[in-house]
Amino acid sequence: MMQHVEEQMRQIKQNLEKAKNERIRAEARLDQLEQEEKKLLQECQTLGVEPDQLDREIERLERELAEELQEISKLVPTELAE
Repeated sequence: MMQHVEEQMRQIKQNLEKAKNERIRAEARLDQLEQEEKKLLQECQTLGVEPDQLDREIERLERELAEELQEISKLVPTELAE
């Protein structure tokens, strides 16, 4: 009986230590992600784009790129395009 209690206590201590280690890793990862978020928000600000407008801005840039590529292809002589 006493041996069973000691085994349970040992298991609880192991689980507690494991939980503490996981918490430390999670806190470190959270800090890393917060720093990355801060960097990305600063980059958005530098580019003059609001973070909640990124999808719209990407779509606008893709359309603009497609239009410019179409214009460029019109300027290339057809005999060179083949």
